[in-house]
This record gives sequence, C-alpha cells and structure tokens, in this order.
Amino acid sequence: MKTLPSSEALRRLPLGLADLAVILGTLTLLATIAQIGAGSFVSFQPPNILPVVDLDPRHLPYYAGRSTLRMFLGLFLSTIFTLVYGYVAARYRRAEKILIPLLDILQSIPVLTFLAFTTTYFIALFPGSLLGLEAASIFAIFTGQAWNMTFSFYQSLKTVPQELDEAVTLYRLSAWQRFTKLEVPNAAIGLVWNGMMSFGGGWFFVVASEAISVLNQNYTLPGVGSYVAAAITAKNLPDLGWATLSIAVTIWLVDQLFWRPLVAWADKFRVEQSSSATAPESWVYDLFTTARIPRLLGQFLRPVGDKIDRLLSNLTPAKSFRVVDPDKQIGNDRLYNIGLLFIIGGCIAAIADFIIMTVGFNEVIKVLGLGFLTMARVIVMLAFATLVWTPIGVTIGLSPKLTRFLQPVVQFLASFPANLIFPFATIFFIRYHISLNWGSIVLMTLGSQWYILFNSIAGAQSIPTDLREMADDIGLRGWKRWQNLIIPGIFSAWVTGGVTACGGAWNASIVSEIVTWGTTTLTATGLGAYIAQATAVGDWSRISLGSATISLFVVGFNRLLWRRMYKLAETKYHF
Repeated sequence: MKTLPSSEALRRLPLGLADLAVILGTLTLLATIAQIGAGSFVSFQPPNILPVVDLDPRHLPYYAGRSTLRMFLGLFLSTIFTLVYGYVAARYRRAEKILIPLLDILQSIPVLTFLAFTTTYFIALFPGSLLGLEAASIFAIFTGQAWNMTFSFYQSLKTVPQELDEAVTLYRLSAWQRFTKLEVPNAAIGLVWNGMMSFGGGWFFVVASEAISVLNQNYTLPGVGSYVAAAITAKNLPDLGWATLSIAVTIWLVDQLFWRPLVAWADKFRVEQSSSATAPESWVYDLFTTARIPRLLGQFLRPVGDKIDRLLSNLTPAKSFRVVDPDKQIGNDRLYNIGLLFIIGGCIAAIADFIIMTVGFNEVIKVLGLGFLTMARVIVMLAFATLVWTPIGVTIGLSPKLTRFLQPVVQFLASFPANLIFPFATIFFIRYHISLNWGSIVLMTLGSQWYILFNSIAGAQSIPTDLREMADDIGLRGWKRWQNLIIPGIFSAWVTGGVTACGGAWNASIVSEIVTWGTTTLTATGLGAYIAQATAVGDWSRISLGSATISLFVVGFNRLLWRRMYKLAETKYHF
C-alpha cells in the first residue's frame, strides 16, 4: 500500500509543485461550492410541493454535496456562537448564572421543536426563494452542533493553567490579547475534537433537517438525508445501501481534507514543557506548510491583521487592579439573584399557566411520567458509554500511533448517522418481537456515546508529556496511574462529554423512541415519542409542554450533578 508523502519529501519536490497543488485544489473547491450552492437560490413559494427526491444513485454525489455544504455552514455558525457565548459565560459571573442554565435548556430542546418554531419564520424571511427552507435546515443542523462546542470552550476557559493566567495578568495584556494568545490556544485541542464530534452529530439530524414535516406540511430539500428518508418510506434496502456508501465516502473525504489537517495544526497548542513524542500527521497540512503561497498570503495580510489586533487591544485594555468590598459584593449579588429569581419565576408561571389552560393538569402529570422513563434511558446510556468508551478513548489519546491510525475510524463511527442503522434495527425488532421500550436505549446510545469517546481522547491528549514521562519513571501502573494521572487529566473533558452526551441523548429521544420502516411504526413510551407525535400534527400546546418538561429534567439533572462536577474540575482536577 502506498504511503502518503511526508513534509520532508514534499520539500524535495520540484519548486512550485506544492503551490500548484494548493492553487488547483482551492479553485476546484470554490467551483464545487458554487455549483452545489446554486441550487439553493431557486424559486419556491409555499404551499407548492418541492420536486420529489430522485432515488437514482447517480444523484447521490450532488445530494451529498448539498448536505455537506449545509453541515459546514452550520459548523461556521456554531464556531462563532461558541467563541462569543462561551467567553461571556466564563468571564462574566452574573451572565454565567443565566447563560449556562440557558445552554442546558437549549441543548436539551429537540431539533424537531426548533424546526416547528423556525421553519415558518425562515420561509417568511426569504419570500419566493428556497433560501428560507435552506436557512431552516442549516439552523436545525446548527442546533445539533453548537452546544457541545460551547460547553467545551466554556470549560477550557474555566480551567486555564494558573501560572499562564498569572503571567498574562502580570504582563498587562489586553482582553483581546488574552483571548488570542492564551484562551483560544488553551482550548484549541478540545475545541477541535468537540467540533469534530459536533460535525459528526450533525449527520444524525440531517434526515430531520432535510425532510421537514411540521404543521401538517411536508418540505423536502435535495440532500442525502432526504434521500435516506425517501428510501425508508419506499422500503428500498439497495438505495439505503447506496446512501450509506455515499455518506461513508463523504466522511472519509472530510476527514482527510479538513479534520486531520486541523488536528495536526492544533497539536502546536499543547501546553507542556517537553515536546510530544509523535505529533499528529496530515498530508494536506504538510502540503500547506511546504507551499509558499500560504506564507506569502500571510505576509501580505499581516499588516492588516496587526492593525486590527492593535485596534481591538486598544478597545479592550487590561483590567485595573482594584480592591472589592466583600460586603458590597455580597449585597449586589443578593439583589441580582433576587431580581433574576423574580424574572425566571414569572416566565415559568406564564408558561405553566399557558400549558395547564390548554392541555390540562392531568396531561402535565402524564408527561412528567414520560419524562422519568426517558431519563432512565439516558442514565443507562451514560453509564454504558462511560464504562466502555472512557478507557478506549484514553488508550487512543495517550498513543500518538493509535491516534493517527484510529482517528479516521473514530471519526467515521461518530459521523456515521446512527439513524441509518435504525431501519435495520427496526426490521430486527419487528422480526424478533423486541419492544422499542428497550430497543430505544440501544438506538439512543448509538447516537450519543461518541461524546464520551471524543472528549476522553481530547482530555488524554491534553495531559502534558512531561507528566506522562514522570508517571512512567516512578512506576505508576494500573489503578494508581488512573487515580493520580489519568482521572485528573481527563476529568474536565469527561464532564463536558457527559453533559453533552446526556443532552444529545435527550435530543435523540425524538428519533429513537419512534421509528418507522415503510408503513410500520414502532413507538416507545417516552417523552421523545410524545414530542415527535405532537410536532407531526402541529400541536403547539403539547410541543411546548414536552419541550418545557425536557428542559426541566435537563436543568435539574445538571444542577444536581454536572454543576458540582464542573466545580470539582475547576478546583481539584485541573492542571
């Protein structure tokens, strides 16, 4: 088997060959984006019916391109949201009291609920154009990607190494310089791996975002997700197989051309005193570092970047040292908390009044019972994923060779839409008379377990090499190695993985508690199925009740467990 060229081999190539490859690759990428994106600007006026997705496999490359473009647009929006929201939540104590519980709620609200509320708005925002539906689909993908990345960035900001934070404070760096020189680099490795996980998680909801069924209206966008939905409706296993192959090839290409170069680039932000034994490798990253054009372009744009850096540094000067009166601080916090409590209590009272007046108190009690059933499935998923995938993730993360070999495998497994397996699982459940009340736990796990694995890998990779070498020198083995090195090293990342895995599981409940194969539908007793059924018929009252109940369970669980875990990560298990 041929091996990919190394950076040294590329430097021995004839002058300009790497530059030619970069130019041709960039032009090809831009032309492909223009060709695929042109389909988003066609006219569309509801309630007109969009053309039916053609199940001819020859259309799959175009459909896969449309879906991938939506995924990257969602990832771009998620990155901007992550940097802004995570920074404000981590740096402003009073804002944190609102933003983090709100993030808990947002990550728990099912994608179908977002679609129910936003599709009509986006269609009205772009009248007469398909861009409205495209925006609704991209927004739904965004809601499947952003929360995981934001939790990772927030936690990284809360666990910046103390000596580096003191050095930045001592040198009086501006808030902008602190952000670009310390905070983002410190979060880079975790953010890249969680971005990879979020991108993979987006594939899970691509079917729901491209084959939209809300308010008794069916909207179908060209894409591999809608192709899968059409193949399931037609009970066409060969076409489902072609879709699976198409997604597999797309995931491999995205890994080779985007994620693997990004992982190799992010390795330079590792915080340690000794160099990593073996750095991650990428032939695309080597190509860009060998070519002269990226460096020349960087030198050309550097004066502009320096001016922007100076401007933002002047606008965000370093904070002056001042002594805060503790009694005054406590009094201000008390007033703030009381005001916040009144606002939240008023909102809850208004929502509760609306729900009870429209559906009745008995319906509320019923939905609370459904919520406990779904929560039990979430807890089983979390326990299984922690026991199975944490040791595997640590093993991969601590071994550069395994990381290089298994990263594309892990990326493929996490990116592969678990709901593509659902039709085969549904056939199995029907044939062997297995209740979906149990089967939904398996389906939920298939979509959510990867958050634990990816964060375990990222946490293990962030353990400084000098500490690993010291542990080897003093003979730490077995449980003592886990107790004194690995658990403290990965704890913060595992907490982020646990929070997002639970949120992802609640979100996945809408597609794992009700599955179809042709005209056969299996339904589990749970909150996810309740919301999915209410969304399909446009029952706003029950959609609101189901979403509010999920939010109540997630926020309560996070306050009782995950917030305490975060505090432990900040104060004890933190390098």
